[in-house]
Amino acid sequence: MPSYPDVVQWAVPLFVAAILAELLWIAFKQRGGRYETRDALTSLILGAGSVAEGIILGFVTWGFLMALWAVTPLDLGHSVGVILLCFVLDDLRYYWVHRFGHRVRWVWASHVNHHSSQHYNLTTALRQTWTGTFTLMMIVRAPLILLGFHPALVLFVGGLNLIYQFWIHTEVIGKMPRWFESVMNTPSHHRVHHGRNARYLDANYAGVFIIWDKMFGTFVPELDTEKPDYGLVQNLGTFNPVRAVFHEWVSLFRDVSQPGISLRQRMGYAFGPPGYSHDGSRDTSAGIKAKHLARNPQDQGTPGFSESHPRV
Repeated sequence: MPSYPDVVQWAVPLFVAAILAELLWIAFKQRGGRYETRDALTSLILGAGSVAEGIILGFVTWGFLMALWAVTPLDLGHSVGVILLCFVLDDLRYYWVHRFGHRVRWVWASHVNHHSSQHYNLTTALRQTWTGTFTLMMIVRAPLILLGFHPALVLFVGGLNLIYQFWIHTEVIGKMPRWFESVMNTPSHHRVHHGRNARYLDANYAGVFIIWDKMFGTFVPELDTEKPDYGLVQNLGTFNPVRAVFHEWVSLFRDVSQPGISLRQRMGYAFGPPGYSHDGSRDTSAGIKAKHLARNPQDQGTPGFSESHPRV
């Protein structure tokens, strides 16, 4: 069996150094965002918990991928070209997992804690899930294994993907050169993704290559006239890491188990878009955008409200 390094573990010292550098830059330059001690500490705890979850439950994903590897007749090997191709295809896989994470409440319940900070700095990148295994999104990796990419390689390039995404969680960097912004995910593009502004909801799901958003109609540029307002549509108002991780799961199960609703409605609460309600008492992102346009009709056709950007 091929052996690949745990690149995320190797990158930890780099993460720490980058966070310290960003903190010093903000402190001395008085620009490029801000740090809030309790918020940053919560992010660090969530990151540590995610690592622990991976250690404890990592065998589930590994076992699933190896079971697929046992039945596929294909083996593409481990050449440099195969590794690069796997990296690109895995990033496409990440795009769809990330999109599911915002459009399917079962997956959003696991992903929501990553968006729970009202600040945007490098510690925000560490706000990772503790419950990702339970969403069963490892299934989306199945095509890569069946195409002949070894599970160890698939997990290796997935680690590289996560490392890339670390540096884009910052306000210190404005916009990169135009050629880079056109192809790669950048701090500017990802700030949009973390914005709770109606314009920026459900946009820029990319991990490494922003081209996927442009291909599938979910790209929205960061506007100089509208700074992203970070956090959730309804912010938690707490720095409790346990609540950040589990609050949406608790809410989901409460909604699904309420009396007097049909099976279809229960399924809607579990697998419909976040904000679904059987009686229309809540707003999905589509509803939030529609209400914004009703108040601001001049925004029709502008980024985030154009016909090229899906509202569902």
